[in-house]
Amino acid sequence: MKILTTRLTGAAWILVCLFWATGNLLWATPQQTVSGTVTDTQDHSIPGVSIRLLNSNTGTQTDMQGAFSIQALPSDTLSISYLGFKTLRLPVGNQTTFSIVLQQDITDLGEVTINAGYYNTTRREQTGSIARVTAAEIEQQPVTNPLAALQGRMPGVFITQNTGVPGSGFQIQIRGQNSLRDNGNKPLYIIDGVPFSDSDMGDYRTGIAFPGEVSPLNSIDPNAIASIEVLKDADATAIYGSRGANGVVLITTKKGSSGAAQFNLGYRYGTGTVQSHLELLTTLQYLEVRREAFANDGITEYPANAYDVNGTWDENRYTDWQQVILGNTAKYLDINGSVSGGSERIQFRLGGNYHRETTVYPGDYAYNKIGIQTHTQFKDQADRFQASLSSNFSYQTNNLPEMATLLTQIVQLAPNAPEVYTPEGDLNWENSTWSNPFAILENEYQSENPTLIVNSQLAYKLLPNLELKTNLGYTQIHFNDQYTQPSTGYNPAYGYSAERSRIRKHSSKRDSWLIEPQLTYSLTWNEFNLNALLGGTLQKNNASQTHLYGIGFSSNRLIENISAAERQFISLDNATTYKYAALFSRINFSYRDRYFLNLTGRRDGSSRFGPGKQFSNFGAVGAAWVFSEEDVLMDTSWLSFGKLRGSYGSTGNDQIGDYQFLDTYTLTGSTYGNVSVLEPSRLYNPDFSWETTRKLELALETGFLKDRLLFSAAWYRNRSSNQLVGIPLPATTGFPSVQANLNATVENRGWEFNVTAIPFTSTKLNWKTSLNLSIARNELLEFPDLEGSTYANQYVIGEPLNIRKTYDFQGVDPETGIFQFTDFNQDGVYTAQDDRETFQNLNPSYYGGFQNSIQYEGLTLDFLFQFVKQQNYSGQFLTSFPGAMGNQVPAVLDRWQEPGDQAYYQQYTTGYTTDAILGYLRYNQSNAMITDASYIRLKNIALTYKIPKKWIPGLECAITVQGQNLLTFTKYSGFDPESIYTNSVPPLRVFTIGVQLNF
Repeated sequence: MKILTTRLTGAAWILVCLFWATGNLLWATPQQTVSGTVTDTQDHSIPGVSIRLLNSNTGTQTDMQGAFSIQALPSDTLSISYLGFKTLRLPVGNQTTFSIVLQQDITDLGEVTINAGYYNTTRREQTGSIARVTAAEIEQQPVTNPLAALQGRMPGVFITQNTGVPGSGFQIQIRGQNSLRDNGNKPLYIIDGVPFSDSDMGDYRTGIAFPGEVSPLNSIDPNAIASIEVLKDADATAIYGSRGANGVVLITTKKGSSGAAQFNLGYRYGTGTVQSHLELLTTLQYLEVRREAFANDGITEYPANAYDVNGTWDENRYTDWQQVILGNTAKYLDINGSVSGGSERIQFRLGGNYHRETTVYPGDYAYNKIGIQTHTQFKDQADRFQASLSSNFSYQTNNLPEMATLLTQIVQLAPNAPEVYTPEGDLNWENSTWSNPFAILENEYQSENPTLIVNSQLAYKLLPNLELKTNLGYTQIHFNDQYTQPSTGYNPAYGYSAERSRIRKHSSKRDSWLIEPQLTYSLTWNEFNLNALLGGTLQKNNASQTHLYGIGFSSNRLIENISAAERQFISLDNATTYKYAALFSRINFSYRDRYFLNLTGRRDGSSRFGPGKQFSNFGAVGAAWVFSEEDVLMDTSWLSFGKLRGSYGSTGNDQIGDYQFLDTYTLTGSTYGNVSVLEPSRLYNPDFSWETTRKLELALETGFLKDRLLFSAAWYRNRSSNQLVGIPLPATTGFPSVQANLNATVENRGWEFNVTAIPFTSTKLNWKTSLNLSIARNELLEFPDLEGSTYANQYVIGEPLNIRKTYDFQGVDPETGIFQFTDFNQDGVYTAQDDRETFQNLNPSYYGGFQNSIQYEGLTLDFLFQFVKQQNYSGQFLTSFPGAMGNQVPAVLDRWQEPGDQAYYQQYTTGYTTDAILGYLRYNQSNAMITDASYIRLKNIALTYKIPKKWIPGLECAITVQGQNLLTFTKYSGFDPESIYTNSVPPLRVFTIGVQLNF
């Protein structure tokens, strides 16, 4: 009986539990649908706002009209958050409809998520140096290349545009030049997790459309970018090991969001013109110079080939060759669109873009780009498994002509040279008295550049605080171009036929795959937090190049068919493979949310080094102290945020190209005994290894008046040693150098400052302003036996790497009228080795930007001033000696004419006065040719008006007027102070008008 009672009692308890559970289900308060809209203080709807139930995984996002809907209990609390706005928490209660207004909080250091590569952080918690540009800033600029959107916006990041030709590249230096090799200073690019280093992207040098490398970053549509982060110090870059020695540029593209499908459509149209010109002589002034030069040389009867002064050419004609060659108006067209949406578990985004730019050159030439971007992400219902797949495909074409040669004609042509074309429209050869510069336009250039980037990320939570990830990436880049030179480009008087026609074809292909497994672990215990990361990298790059030449055709109609050429040559046909492997780890500690310690380690392996030298270890330590959280400062009204941080570590560099340690041989194209001849092209040296850069940084970050005023200052010092350079060899070896490590040390140090303020904010008017300043110094600390090496005329210990050793200009001798220079060794003879002892630093002394964003109701004005303090070669460097056939700058008119004259320029000559010619050659290599090239430039301006949404229900419309490179304030006498190539088109002044539709 007792046993039965016990059993009944147990059954009773089970029934009670079931009844209690059922009662909770039957009589519990049911969930209700809570809906509403989210707008800013100007009553503009905000799409993509995160709406979540506090302490729950349930959430949604607002659609393009800012509307949302979610199931919630009266006891729940809504958490509403969006980047750049203050987070709100609203209890649900019995309210089912909300009209939520978010207040801007651009300086909220704890809410803004920063992409640090393998992990995310915030401004408040970061221990490294990371600069960031958002999509809003990028979209305000009419740019083709993402790097153009960074100019003047980031301290420590110096970017220059190679040329104003569409599709050209950019030069970027992150905290200076670390390596003695020009190709050893490129940063690492990461696009949605896929490494995309510049050395992988291409040695594509067409030498046709523009100088420098073609930038494959053009394949990325700036409108599809969500943010760009630049990692600078050791703490931020060490996790990338050798690939991050010169900094890391992280490009994150836009993703999809849950909710109803959202459509975006953007259209921009504009024009571009050359904003600066070189001041040159008029025809009257030019002929005066020429005649005086002949007189100085004792020539009274002008030679038969002096067509400009002997009456052959019209002495009253004047041609502005800058206007003829660069005077056209470039057209700019950009169309982009996207659709995104999904559920809480699956989101997608599909985007596309079309871009077309013509040029300022004469003729119908254009750069075209079309692209497709996709992104899909998924997570299971238990929120344990997540997967994403993104892709970016672009196809670029370019038919820009060979302009480098034509651009030099701007100063080499006489202002009274003949007309380019005859009245009938044919090339004018003026009775064979000149080489018509436009004959080069008979040549045709065509290129195509398809690029594919694919990335997949898989993640699975093994435990609530333990997650396994895998990053899979694939990249493929093709670059094909051809250049035809038909016989029609020659003077008909030569009688050349298609037998002189030729074609050059070039094909390059690079593909890369990547696997990166990762394991992350997090732990929270009282006020202590731990985050750990362990991962690995396997990467393989394959590259191939082919160069073909064909000469001689039966007809110019067959010129594009190289098999129709009488003679064909294969000048290059090679393939290379690069393999890279690494293990990396990161441990981050934080205590009481105010003390942070970050430890990073990486072991890298590269196939570019010989046996026993392929692996090396790199690492860094970073620490931060948020001192404003200390009790003594917690109640301070004026200080809202204060942090001290520092880092030290090392990174490596293997950017030397493949197979540099091996004996290599090259096919010469010749034969011996009907057998192709191989020639040795490189000496064997398996002993060289990694360059090493050690980075040190100390920084202060502060916020005042509730973060309405932010100030940060950072001091850094990078020292790069074990330089990978070619060690010079005696000529008797048959090789100019052998690849090896040189015990030279390069130091980059400097200060970076950033000030951000919100001078005024209200419900209608908001004004944000910021200023960044970088003061940098580059110095060669050590270089063993420099004076006895072939680098003696290039580098000086204690001076920057980017210097020019020049003669010291002392003016014009009043008695002889010849340029004078300092004779440093006082031997009466001027030699480059002994007397070029003046050093001119071509690095910027300081640079920065001043940007503002002013918003009044639906009208927003954004503008940026960029400033640089630097030196560069003057415009006169492009010209020949005054008196030769070719135009000059007006400065040469202040010349010596007779003994006793005090003049800037020496006596003129046509080439027959030896002392004057030697004086000019030294003058061209003296400090007189290098001048102040500092400038302040209104880099970009954008005026945007958002049409009130009540005017067109269901549609958001913004109209924008944008400008790029609008005004330049400078004393520089050359084409443009930014251009690093003297024979390049200056960056164009671009105006666009556009419309953005969201629905």
